[in-house]
Amino acid sequence: MRTSHRRRLSDMTGLTPLTATTSNADPQAVYRELQEQWGVVAPVELEADVHAWLVMGHHEICQVVRNEQLFSRDPNNWRLFTEGVVAPDSGLGPMMFPRDHASYADGDKHRRLRGPIDDGLESLDEHRMARFIRATCNELITGIEHLGRADLVSDYAAVVPLLTVAGFFGMGREQSHELRAAFTAIVSSAEGSQAEAYNLERILTGVMNAHRQTPTDDLTTAFLRHPNMRNDFEIQQSILLMITAGYETTTTWIAQTLRLMLTDPRFAGRLRGGRLGIDDALDEVLWRDPPMANLPARFALVDCELGGAHIQRGDALIMAFGAANNDARVHTDDPWLEVGNRSHLAWSAGPHACPAQRPGRMIARIAVDTALHRLHDVTLAIPAEEITMVPSPWTRCPASLPVHFTPPTPTH
Repeated sequence: MRTSHRRRLSDMTGLTPLTATTSNADPQAVYRELQEQWGVVAPVELEADVHAWLVMGHHEICQVVRNEQLFSRDPNNWRLFTEGVVAPDSGLGPMMFPRDHASYADGDKHRRLRGPIDDGLESLDEHRMARFIRATCNELITGIEHLGRADLVSDYAAVVPLLTVAGFFGMGREQSHELRAAFTAIVSSAEGSQAEAYNLERILTGVMNAHRQTPTDDLTTAFLRHPNMRNDFEIQQSILLMITAGYETTTTWIAQTLRLMLTDPRFAGRLRGGRLGIDDALDEVLWRDPPMANLPARFALVDCELGGAHIQRGDALIMAFGAANNDARVHTDDPWLEVGNRSHLAWSAGPHACPAQRPGRMIARIAVDTALHRLHDVTLAIPAEEITMVPSPWTRCPASLPVHFTPPTPTH
C-alpha cells in the first residue's frame, strides 16, 4: 500500500537514506521497495534533516531534465540551501552547492558556459586521443603484469580516466594523482570533501597560470582563449567540471564492466571465446548499473505534481538513473526486443545531457580491452558476492577488484 506524500519534505521522518540505493548488493530491490511505498517519486534522506525527492520513473525523469522552466539546475533555488538548513561544510556541498559552471546554470548562461566544453570536445583528434589512451593503458598494465596479481580498481580503472582526461588539459602525472585523491573524497560526500574541493581549485589555478605563460595544444589553452569565458573563475570551474565528471563516471564504467566480464557467465565466456563481448558488457552496465546511479539535482521553481508526488517550490529532486533504466516501460529482459535500444538515461537527457559520450566510451572500451588482452588467465581473487562498493550516495563503483593472472614469460 502506497503512503500519501502530500506533506512537506521537511515534515517527513524515518525516510530511507539515499545511500541505501548505492550500498546495497541489490539496488533494484531498494528502488522497488521505495516505489511500492511511494510510487515512482519518493522522499529520501540525503543526510540528517536534509530530504529530497528521488525520481525513479523514466518518463518522470525526462519530464524534469527537459523542462528548465519548472526544474532548475541552479542550487540557489534549493530552499534548504538558501535557508541555511544544509551546513556550509556539508559533505553534499561539492555535488549540490552552487558553482559557476555549465552544469549548475540554466538558459542562456548554461548555453554560454556549455559552448567552450562542446567546442573543446569537438576539437579533440580522435586518432590522437585513442593513441594516448592506449599508451596510458599499456603503461599501467606493464607496471603490474609481472606481479601476477593486482587490484583492477586502484591499480587501473581509477587511474586510466584521470591520466587521460587530465592529459587532455595538459596536466602531468604528479598533478593527476593529486587530483585523484581529491576526487575520491568529493564524490563520497564524506567529511572533508569541501576541503578537497578547495585543493582541487588550487591545483587548477596553477595549471591555468602555467598555460597562460606557455600556451600549448590542449583544452586548458583552448578554454583560456574561448570568447565565452568571462573570467578565470569560470575557466577554472569549467575545467573542474569536465575532469570531475570524466574521472568518476568513466572509472565506475570501467570497473563495473570489468566486474561484469569477470563474474557474469554470459560475459566471462568471452574470455574463453564466448559470444558476448566488450561492447555488450559496456552497454549492459549503462542499462543495469549506470556510472551515475543517482544524479543531483534539480530544484523546483514552482509547486507542481510529479508522478503522484506534491513537489513544492525549492524542493530538491535527485534523478535515479539506476531505477529509471529498469523501468518496464522502456526496458525488458527480452534480448530480441532490446536490439538497438538506446533509451537508457546513463547520459541523462535534455540540455544537460553528457557532452562527452564518444570520448567516454573510447576511454572505457580501450581500458577494458587492454586489461583483458594483456592480463592472461585473469580471474577474480575473491567471490563475486564479496565485492563492495565505494561509499557514495551518487555512484556504485566497486571499491576493489582483486585479480590473479599469469605473468608474462621473461625474455632474455
